Parts: sequence; structure tokens; C-alpha cells
Amino acid sequence: MGEFDLIERYFKRPARQAVLGVGDDCALLQPAPGTQLAISSDMLVEGRHFLSTVDPQRLGHKALAVNLSDLAACGAKPLAFTLALALPRADEAWLAPFSQGLLALADLHGCELIGGDTTQGPLNICITVFGEVPVVGGRSQALLRSGAQPGDDLYVSGSVGDARLALEVFRGTVSVPAAVFEAARLRLEQPTPRVALGQALRGIATSAIDISDGLLGDLGHILKLSGVGATVDTAVAINLVAAYADCMGARGQFDANTWLGWALAGGDDYELLFTAPPAHRTLVTAAAQSSHTPVTRIGHIDQAHGLRLVDEHGQAVANTYSSFDHFA
Repeated sequence: MGEFDLIERYFKRPARQAVLGVGDDCALLQPAPGTQLAISSDMLVEGRHFLSTVDPQRLGHKALAVNLSDLAACGAKPLAFTLALALPRADEAWLAPFSQGLLALADLHGCELIGGDTTQGPLNICITVFGEVPVVGGRSQALLRSGAQPGDDLYVSGSVGDARLALEVFRGTVSVPAAVFEAARLRLEQPTPRVALGQALRGIATSAIDISDGLLGDLGHILKLSGVGATVDTAVAINLVAAYADCMGARGQFDANTWLGWALAGGDDYELLFTAPPAHRTLVTAAAQSSHTPVTRIGHIDQAHGLRLVDEHGQAVANTYSSFDHFA
């Protein structure tokens, strides 16, 4: 099977929203009147971002999910994406489920594949995604990292830390009941992009980011660009690891600091971390309900720069947690 046969069989589909899709040198997009394009790229490399044993259907899902998560953090509606794919060989047994997982998620969010490239080489998946955000009264409604204000509440969607738990099980450093591992593994290999929540938070949240490298590391980007500090309640954060309650009986192999480290710096969560004024708490609750996404208030934004961790009594907790950095 040649390169163009591969594209034709697994990735070519009729253009729906795009003016021109797969088949020409360029695709053509026409944003709706009164909108801006939101654009993001992510690369997944075998051995760095995923294990060679991962189910290819889940990998196809995750490859697009991590990009849709960026659109969610911007409050953007998905529009289209391109796929650059390096493959060791044209393996139909791998390509069929990979494309199924990829395109099923694309269809779920109305995000069509409009082009890209294929080549032979070590397995590498690079997606560029395009979305739309409205412009109202000459102002973009995009959620940015730079809008957090002193006094804002700090929220996180869903759960965090379970993907890191699954990774540690794969590494052989811990063991957990099979059902707990399968749930955590699903969080690692098939994350849910919070697209609906991101759009629901437009006009409500003051800043937002998706959690890819760890909650504290990604919070640091908001703090730097907004010129503020933050206080995080570790007692709330540790309970955001869904597996924590399920493993309380096996805590001999886990101390509380380990669980807290996974919650604060585990990475691969792809949840939304966002800020909003206390006056918007009812609106945040409504956005969570309308998008069927749980959200938890975990702290607040401070005037004083820096990041502070506190326990359930408000006492300071040492910050010894480092989020993921590819080149650190």
C-alpha cells in the first residue's frame, strides 16, 4: 500500500465545513462572520508521549483530544484539523483502529480532517487544529492565560493525577486493584477534552489553560502572564485524584505526599484550570452543569506574586513538586 492509497483508504473524507479539504496542495477554510480562528499544534512521539503497547484506537483518540483540549482552554469551537503522520510501515492492522479512534472523536466534535502529510519514519503524530471564537463588540471572546485578577477563584475540571498513577503502574513502581488501574489507564490513554465547558466559560472565566504538564506547572503560566500569585488548598487537590478514595485500603505503598504530587504535578490530565471572580460562582456552576463537567474550586488568586500551598487548616505546605518539562 502506497502513501496516497493509505490517505485515500483511511483519512480522505468529503469536505463539510471546509471550502476545500483533502486532495489539493492546501485546504481552504472560511471562518464564520464575526469570529476569529484559534489555532494550535501538538506532537505525540512514541516513547515520549505514549507507550508502544497502547491500543491504536485509543492513540488515535488521544492524538486529537490533546489538541481539542487546547481549543477548550481558549473557549473555541472546533472547526477542522490537519494530520502529519510518520509511520515505520503502512500497517493496515494498526491504521484501521487508529483512524477509527481519531475520526470518531472528530465527528463527535464536528471537527473535520482537511489535510496533512505522511512519511516513513519512527512513529510520530502531529496535529494542527483550527477553531472559532466569537468577536463581540470588537472584542475577542477567547479565554487567555493573561486575565487572572487578584481575588479570583481558582477552579479545575474533572479529576487530576490518575493518568500519572497509570504511568507508575506501567513503570512497575506501584500496584493497584485491576479495576482502579483500568480506570486510571483510560484517563492516560483516552482523555476527555473539555470542549463544551470551555465554550460555556466564555464571558465568565478570566483566564484558562489546559493541564498537560501538571497542575502547578500550568498554573505557573497563568500567574506569569497575568502578573499575579495564587494559593492552592492541598486538601482539596489530593481528593481530585479519583483513585485516591479507591486505594485508601492500600495506602501502605502510597504516602499522602505521593498522592499529592500526582495531583499537583502528574501531567497528562487534559482538564481545564481556570479563574473566575467570586461573583461568578453561580455562573461557573451553571457552566459546569450545562457542559456535564464537574468543577472544583481549589484556591484563589493573590495580589502578591508566587505560588503558596496550604493544608486544610490554612497552614503553609512546602512546595517540592516539579511538573514535566521536555528539556529539563
